[in-house]
Amino acid sequence: MRYFAAVVVTPNPNPLLPDLTELIIGFIAFLIVFGILAKVLMPRISKTLQERTDAIEGGLQRAEDRQAEADRTLERYRAQLADARHEAARLRADAEARGAQIIAERREQAEAEFRRITEAAREHIEADRQHAVQSLRAEMGALSLQLASKIVGESLEDEARQRRTVDRFLADLERRGAPDGGVRATR
Repeated sequence: MRYFAAVVVTPNPNPLLPDLTELIIGFIAFLIVFGILAKVLMPRISKTLQERTDAIEGGLQRAEDRQAEADRTLERYRAQLADARHEAARLRADAEARGAQIIAERREQAEAEFRRITEAAREHIEADRQHAVQSLRAEMGALSLQLASKIVGESLEDEARQRRTVDRFLADLERRGAPDGGVRATR
């Protein structure tokens, strides 16, 4: 305590300047604390900082790896999307071609059906015309016999005579260009 009393007793003429003893003791204490910190705490702090640096760098590396993987996955998806679009376009083109083919087939079928119906109608009309011509010839024959009987003044009852007269009359009509197309009636 003497020392302490001596320190306290010596007054320092300048209050802004520390006492030399305090300055030396403070410096020694600082060196001891610094030494302890450097030996004990600094390796721990360095180790923690290194671990944190490794974690950050590893995290950055992992993030870069994940980003690269995400980019590769994105490119795969884009390629698959492009393939899907190409496939859809191909399917659409195939469907359009198939539709055009079906339309062409249906059109051909419709035209064939139209031709068949038209031909059947023509045949029916021709058959009806033939029937009408024959019917008209028979009527014309009967009328011509009646007319000839009135003109000649005798009965043309004989069937052979009737036939000859009708045939002669029709032949005469055919020579003049009758509208029946020159078809001969047979009895």
